[in-house]
Amino acid sequence: MSATNEAVWRQPMQVWAVLFACVVAFMGIGLVDPILPAIADSLHATPVQTELLFTSYLVVTGLAMLVTSWISSRIGAKATLLWGLALIFIFALLCAVSGSVDAIIGFRAGWGLGNALFISTSLATIVGATAGTAGSTIILYEAALGLGIAIGPLLGGLLGEVSWRGPFFGVVVLMAIALIAVSTLLRGPKSERRPIPFSAPFRALRVPAIAVLATAAFFYNIGFFVLLAFSPFPLGFGAMGIGFTFFGWGISLAITSVWVAPLMLRRMRRTTALLIALPLLTIDLIVAAFFVDSAAGLVTAIIVGGLILGVINTILTETVMEATSLPRTVASSSYSAVRFLGGAAAPPTAALLWHAYGAAVPYLFAAASVLLATATIALGRRALRRADGHETDAEELAEAVAIGDAA
Repeated sequence: MSATNEAVWRQPMQVWAVLFACVVAFMGIGLVDPILPAIADSLHATPVQTELLFTSYLVVTGLAMLVTSWISSRIGAKATLLWGLALIFIFALLCAVSGSVDAIIGFRAGWGLGNALFISTSLATIVGATAGTAGSTIILYEAALGLGIAIGPLLGGLLGEVSWRGPFFGVVVLMAIALIAVSTLLRGPKSERRPIPFSAPFRALRVPAIAVLATAAFFYNIGFFVLLAFSPFPLGFGAMGIGFTFFGWGISLAITSVWVAPLMLRRMRRTTALLIALPLLTIDLIVAAFFVDSAAGLVTAIIVGGLILGVINTILTETVMEATSLPRTVASSSYSAVRFLGGAAAPPTAALLWHAYGAAVPYLFAAASVLLATATIALGRRALRRADGHETDAEELAEAVAIGDAA
């Protein structure tokens, strides 16, 4: 292992505290996957209703992203992180004690608000405290995302075998630990906060590079969440089977985020890498459609999809951070808002298509969406020239993002 790679893993305790909280926060994305059939059975809900557990969460996360940079620039990064974690804790607990699917859908929306506050601030906070380059920061962040997405379904499967309420109680416990760790370990230099105008993320969407990336991410996230949120139904497994399937999916995502994406970016431009990875995801989704009646074939397509998604996630994150001269927190807020709205539309649409046309059609719909994402990057490549020619620098990034008073 090179000295550079070793430095990635030698970080102060406050970085590991925030990364642990990232893992727990990202667990919320896939946590309900293994228990969707159980919730549908126990609470007499339709598949479309259960898929709304993803939609309410992602809609609120996406819309809240448009105002989180304005909030964090006024109250500081640490306060924003803690408010986000506290909201996740509260709404996960409310989900655990709910008695109807409609109540859980509503509480998942509150969970999404907490998630938006946390996610929008966590990367900037890690950059401000990390040792190494911004590239290594993104590697750690994407590794946390991958682990969270992997552990979420596994925990959901293990605890879901006992009760559909179990996974929610599990998050409550882990979030309490994360709250304590971040509140006690996170510190930082006192610095003057730079208030960000409320309109900044909205105006950022008019910047050509952000518009291209946000549009591409909207369609890409449809593919992401059809694979994640719809697949438990055609798989036909119990909670443990779904949990282990998506544990493998998340581990695959983490591996390619940490090792494969950086390797590709050392050999090619960011847009070139995206124009390779996105068509591969399109093919994988078409394969999933053809093998939807074969458990082994569908599981294979899901795992392979995880490998491709890890590459795309990391490269898109780097690209949006370097595509413009906007403060990174503003660019990220605008891009993430549109991206999450794409993900929100996918699960209920997939369920409706399933009932109307069969289980293969949602995957073909997802493949067509990813193909549109590919076309968006290809047609908008000129607007992304800055990202192709710009190396991410940690100090520049930390300075540009308003991380506020983290003390």
